[in-house]
Amino acid sequence: MAQWTSAVGAAQLARLLTSQQERPAGPGTRRPPAYRALADGIRVLVLEGRVPVAARLPAERELALSLSVSRTTVAAAYEALRTEGFLESRRGAGSWTAVPAGNPLPARGLEPLPPDALGSLIDLGCAALPAPEPWLTRAVQGALEELPPYAHTHGDYPAGLPALRTMLAERYTARGIPTMPEQIMVTTGAMGAIDAICHLFAGRGERIAVESPSYANILQLMREAGARLVPVAMAEGLDGWDLDRWRQVLRDAAPRLAYVVADFHNPTGALAGEDQRRRLVDAVRSAGTVLVVDETMSELHLDPELDVAAMPRPVCGFDPAGSTVITVGSASKAFWAGMRIGWVRAAPDVIRSLVAARAYADLGTPVLEQLAVNWLMSTGGWEEAVGIRRGQARENRDALVAAVRRELPGWEFEVPRGGLTLWVRTGGLSGSRLAEAGERVGVRVPSGPRFGVDGAFEGYVRLPFTVGGAVADEAAVRLAAAARLVETGAGGGTETPRTFVA
Repeated sequence: MAQWTSAVGAAQLARLLTSQQERPAGPGTRRPPAYRALADGIRVLVLEGRVPVAARLPAERELALSLSVSRTTVAAAYEALRTEGFLESRRGAGSWTAVPAGNPLPARGLEPLPPDALGSLIDLGCAALPAPEPWLTRAVQGALEELPPYAHTHGDYPAGLPALRTMLAERYTARGIPTMPEQIMVTTGAMGAIDAICHLFAGRGERIAVESPSYANILQLMREAGARLVPVAMAEGLDGWDLDRWRQVLRDAAPRLAYVVADFHNPTGALAGEDQRRRLVDAVRSAGTVLVVDETMSELHLDPELDVAAMPRPVCGFDPAGSTVITVGSASKAFWAGMRIGWVRAAPDVIRSLVAARAYADLGTPVLEQLAVNWLMSTGGWEEAVGIRRGQARENRDALVAAVRRELPGWEFEVPRGGLTLWVRTGGLSGSRLAEAGERVGVRVPSGPRFGVDGAFEGYVRLPFTVGGAVADEAAVRLAAAARLVETGAGGGTETPRTFVA
């Protein structure tokens, strides 16, 4: 580890440690020494992502005062963490969190398996649903009818089809954020949009602040672009962002970019409140950081009372000119993953720079798919299709929640009000070992570390709302079987302590 990228104050670390729920001890279990309990508490905070990897820890004397323990206790705890690979230190520079070189990390991506390769395997690796027919077929037929005039051109539209740019601008304007077509660029999915933004704003070695946990594929995209990721722990539960942590990271790490999912966050499902959005925009503006907001889940509000009118104002509503906030949207989650159409909303000069850079990337987005999305949005088919998608996701969510609660009552989660994913704490079992054991019993599930930076969230898995009914029931049965393998050691997993005892 070259250096720390954020810092945890003594009072903050003390609050995190003392807020951990005490794990019930069995009969005859001895209370661990104070230094061991402190070391275990810090280790679990790192593994669960509540303290980021590469975060500088307070000096021994400061932490001892905050915890009302001896400095010797803190020194012994730090030494134990260094021995186990969870702490690195350098004279004159302090100590910062780490993960051991041998800590189990995911070895495979989150790519969906081909349908003909699934067999009896239940694939919970990809948060994507089948197309909401008949609207996919109708959209393609409508696009084919509108194609002939474009077929007589070169077909190269680096900024996107003018008709679709205008349509997207009108949709933002209808949401209360006046937008011109010049503020829109159409991309090949949200991944294409974020890749272009990263290359424009964050060269190799630049820092990007990311929620912790965050969307696994975006984290990997940023790593491969050479970015230095600075994790910012989410607030507890589904309460969105911890603004104190965000302000601290913006001050200490001075990231060039920040990436967030405000609407039904992937993987936790959290929904950031309107005041949080306003305060985060103010904070990044003051820090000179560009905020990239991923809106791909924004239309997937699943609870009946949480309709469009009840949703918080979009983040870009607090920066309508787009000088601080760059918004990314997509048809892939709300409509169908096979419809690889995304878009960027930003200031016109940012859009021009993105379009100019595109000459060295993919040149443009397929015309036929752009016409299909434009047809959906101009005819009202988009709202109909997204309504079907919400119904599918809601039914699947409810079925999966019921099945997991029945088969795995020790697993903990909160039910999100939208999105496509359930973020589950696995009762102290290794998520990586569960993923390995799951494939042996016929269920594919991504482990928590895929969604963290440098090995955090070992005690979690992500479950998407992609199956329902009897398949959801069977998926939970197989997950319970995988958990038994890990618990008995047949799956190679061990439990990790989750308790700090003062």
